[in-house]
Amino acid sequence: MNKRYLKLFLSTLQISAFTFGGGYVIIPLMRKTFVGKLKWIDDQEMLDMTAIAQSAPGPIAVNAAILIGYKTGGIIGALLSITGAALPPLVIISIISLFYQAFRSNRYVSLVMTGMSAGVAAVVVDVVISMAWDVLKARRLLPVLMMLITFVLVAFFSVNIILLIIAAGIIGYIDYRARRGK
Repeated sequence: MNKRYLKLFLSTLQISAFTFGGGYVIIPLMRKTFVGKLKWIDDQEMLDMTAIAQSAPGPIAVNAAILIGYKTGGIIGALLSITGAALPPLVIISIISLFYQAFRSNRYVSLVMTGMSAGVAAVVVDVVISMAWDVLKARRLLPVLMMLITFVLVAFFSVNIILLIIAAGIIGYIDYRARRGK
């Protein structure tokens, strides 16, 4: 097996195995691994992949794994990275389902899960700040305005998020085409 494929599989397996809290927690770890440590993709590509992973149907962690795998290793890379990302939760959930009653009523497990929720919240805030910082560093007004307008529309006017995702996709596509001069 190609060493790059093996590294891709093991990296996504490790990230998935030791991450609790879902996609927004796994994204900074993927960024640290694939942008910082391995340097297989750059910050802008990671930001773009995160946006696509969020807007595509399905879990963000799986979508991000597919995109990173495809970018770094083609179709085989996508298959290996999705396997690496999906395997640990599948095994963990299978084991937990066997002992569900014992886990559900255990006070210590409940306390650990409560503590992990606080950690997950901190990681999500870190992701938002780091991604917003990347957008602000680019000194482009449109993405900043889109973030602010989307927040206001969701928080204060309860606009359907699907409509906002579609609108953001259309605006992003138009902006991309305009910047490329096509």
